[in-house]
Amino acid sequence: MLKNLQEEFRGTFSKPNNGLNQIIVINAIIFGVILLSKTILVLSGYSSAFDKFMNYLMLPASYNHFIKKPWTLFTYFFLHERIFHILFNLLFLYWFGMIIKDLLGNKRLINLYILGGLSGGILYLLLFNSVPYFKPIADSTYLLGASASVMAIVVGAAVLSPDYTFFMIFLGPVKIKYIAGFYIILAVAGLTDWNAGGETAHLGGALMGFLFVWQLRKGNDLGKPVTVILEYIASAFKESSSEQRYKSKMKVHKNQTASNTTAKKNSNVTQEKPSQEIVDRILDKISKSGYESLSRDEKEALFKASDDKG
Repeated sequence: MLKNLQEEFRGTFSKPNNGLNQIIVINAIIFGVILLSKTILVLSGYSSAFDKFMNYLMLPASYNHFIKKPWTLFTYFFLHERIFHILFNLLFLYWFGMIIKDLLGNKRLINLYILGGLSGGILYLLLFNSVPYFKPIADSTYLLGASASVMAIVVGAAVLSPDYTFFMIFLGPVKIKYIAGFYIILAVAGLTDWNAGGETAHLGGALMGFLFVWQLRKGNDLGKPVTVILEYIASAFKESSSEQRYKSKMKVHKNQTASNTTAKKNSNVTQEKPSQEIVDRILDKISKSGYESLSRDEKEALFKASDDKG
């Protein structure tokens, strides 16, 4: 059983265009580590040590605290402490993430997740240090959870394909534009409640989801800098591996690259990738009439385009 789990784990990170599952697994692993650490430390009488550990990774609302821990703007949206918090976040991430992945591709899904988390954190910092209602509690407020990132993906999917329909228990078919709108209203209504920090982050994520798709339709990909950074990090990790391991992998990769190149050439001969103009026209049609309105050829063209985007 352990061997099967290890193989599945490796498969998750070795499969191409598997960003959605990778994000889910990373969040789940971090949650497991946090849960185990909390249990051990609290039962051992070191609950204060666990609190210090979490404060090191959560995003503080105070500028004075944040400037000492700038990395928390990235780490906070991979942290969860409660089971239902991560459960609902990952469910929504999977449901709406599949729409983004199918229509925009793997890389843009990852980019939107990261940009949503960053924009949610930035709005949270700005409001808690400028709005009189929030200023008195800024020093004692911390933020964690992937909700801002998930909200960006939910709103992005709703802007991209507003009439896409989910079948909800007790409610039946519901268009995702209404689901996104409902959660935005909840976030606004919760700005004066106990989870005000989380709600500000939700709104920041929602704003990014809208801007991301809106700019994409204008030909501007806000996620390009994220792609460049992630590719640089990935290449740095590859370079840091041992020379022997690198050479052994290169033998395999050369064969794979050769076969992939041949396959791509053959594919390009028989099937050309759709132009950006065609993709934009299809996306506009989805926005107006929903994904179901696409013809078979349009769906095929969109699939090729998203596959090409990785």
